[in-house]
Amino acid sequence: MPETGQLHSQTAASAAGGALAPERLREVIVEALENRKGRDIVTLEVSRLTDITDYMVIAGGTSNRHVTALVDEVIEAAKRHRHKVLGVEGRESGEWVLLDLGDVVVHVMRSAAREFYDLERLWRPLSTGSTG
Repeated sequence: MPETGQLHSQTAASAAGGALAPERLREVIVEALENRKGRDIVTLEVSRLTDITDYMVIAGGTSNRHVTALVDEVIEAAKRHRHKVLGVEGRESGEWVLLDLGDVVVHVMRSAAREFYDLERLWRPLSTGSTG
């Protein structure tokens, strides 16, 4: 068991149902997004930067309807693998939807929102930066 105050990906996996290892969950999510023609899919390994999650997956949708279809596909893929979805935010608007699957957080965004918030720029330099 992790020490007090120390979060670990296994804790998140347990909370999310623990059906899939973080790497496999990331693969399932990317495959689901590809199946629905998600655009510019990016995965970032962030486990050394935050205790919240191990991976972030960012994908684009061409319309609100496309974003919703991508989100629905990810949710169904998680369910097929008996992995619990912990939360969904922003589904109503379809501009930017955040899915919390514990070890993987998924952002599905319309182009304008993705360009404006530029999550890749915010996280990538840190995730690929110097070690130490």
